[in-house]
Amino acid sequence: MSEPIVFISHFKIKQGKLDGLKQHSQKMTELIKAEKPGTVVFLQYFNVEGTELSIIHVFPDADAFDRHGEGVAERAKGAFEFIERTGIEIYGMPSHQALAMSIPPEGSGIKFKHMPQLNGGYIRFKEE
Repeated sequence: MSEPIVFISHFKIKQGKLDGLKQHSQKMTELIKAEKPGTVVFLQYFNVEGTELSIIHVFPDADAFDRHGEGVAERAKGAFEFIERTGIEIYGMPSHQALAMSIPPEGSGIKFKHMPQLNGGYIRFKEE
């Protein structure tokens, strides 16, 4: 089994789209919770001004990250009516295919950060 993967994506919210985004986000949260059991954390945060969004995902291993990626293009299509990606952070080592798909195209202006080596720590998936 591989180590945990943390995936954080950052977005700019399009002008006048915050309320629509909030509604869309509720639907996506319910869908992901129901269909992606390997996504153990799915949290969304807005900045104070409501102009930026960050989404934090945590996966127990690279396989769960791969399964989360299944259907992501279709799920993201609706979201991009409301947001524009500005950054991606990956902590841990996903599969080569998932990593390649996560790297933004050169010249896109999307910031990319990958920290592949876990130094230590823990995640409590269940109360001990």
